[in-house]
Amino acid sequence: MNARPDSAATRPISYRTSGRTGGGVTRLVSPGDLGQHIKPFVFVDLFELASSRHKMGMHPHSGIATVTVILDGALEYRESTGSHGMLPAGGIEWMRAGGGVWHEGGPAAGGAVTGFQLWLALPPEDENGPAQSIYLAPEQVPSEGPARVVIGRHGTAASPIAPRAPINYLHVTLRDGEIWRYQPPAGHDVAWVAVGRGAVDTAGTTLEREVAVFEQGSGELVFTARGKTEFVLGSAPRHPHDLVTGYYSVHTSQAALERGEREIARIGARLRAGGLL
Repeated sequence: MNARPDSAATRPISYRTSGRTGGGVTRLVSPGDLGQHIKPFVFVDLFELASSRHKMGMHPHSGIATVTVILDGALEYRESTGSHGMLPAGGIEWMRAGGGVWHEGGPAAGGAVTGFQLWLALPPEDENGPAQSIYLAPEQVPSEGPARVVIGRHGTAASPIAPRAPINYLHVTLRDGEIWRYQPPAGHDVAWVAVGRGAVDTAGTTLEREVAVFEQGSGELVFTARGKTEFVLGSAPRHPHDLVTGYYSVHTSQAALERGEREIARIGARLRAGGLL
């Protein structure tokens, strides 16, 4: 980070959108739209849930990992793996659904919660593999300057969450007028940013409560805050596989999707028999 201004040498923006909002959730990226351009990042939601009545009930996933970053409030969660608890502001959830998981979540009782949820498409080695959950308290998330390293490595900071594919996912908070520069690692030709609070100048434009996709390349990204600003940023090599989608699942082939759906159905039957669904 330094005080140099934004420059025309940075990567330009190829797509931007403010998404679709309903029920306290703004859908910024889906597998059928921008997810095709920024895979392995295939789904991004900005959620602002006002009360515990806005809980997402038990639902399944396979073939993906979900990553949740809490900006404000606290999130209660429960999974078919037996994991359950509460994630405070600054906390991080990594849930690799693999072959199949059911989960639910929403604001803690008496409160509200705001954050980002991301879906990552998994490689064939993991898309039907065992489930894995990692929950990080705020103090367990490493930082490099204003960037918290949710996944991957930035500068000297390395996240405890280390998927097979080389992926960086950062949560950045800037003061008014602060400039932050990000040089993606070699091979990270996919890069995008989603602004949750405030506004940020980058690549000759101003972003506010929207997602922007940078043109593929290797150039650095430069951000200047307008007011206190919070955003998430992802970079990675492009996922080389097709996106074969079910209702809550993303796989690399029809056979892998069908295998995931069978496992989801098996877990669902067990949950119903136990009165949990």
